[in-house]
Amino acid sequence: MSKKRAGNSQGLSPQALADKRARDLAAANSPDREKKRAENQRIGQSSDSDLHHTSSGTVRRTSIAYNRATHTRGEVNS
Repeated sequence: MSKKRAGNSQGLSPQALADKRARDLAAANSPDREKKRAENQRIGQSSDSDLHHTSSGTVRRTSIAYNRATHTRGEVNS
């Protein structure tokens, strides 16, 4: 296992790290993600709340704690 360094907190091998960065970049630039990012920018993000994208496609403003605990409610798309 490679040493943990800045930008490699999981201790991935150089090849695995390059593969992960490519996957992450592809996910960040997917059409669905670009659409959500543009919508968030139109709505306007606030530092005291999050914008929650529901499965129906609507967006609602929620507390940061509620929005980031989706795994406890079974809302994660694994």
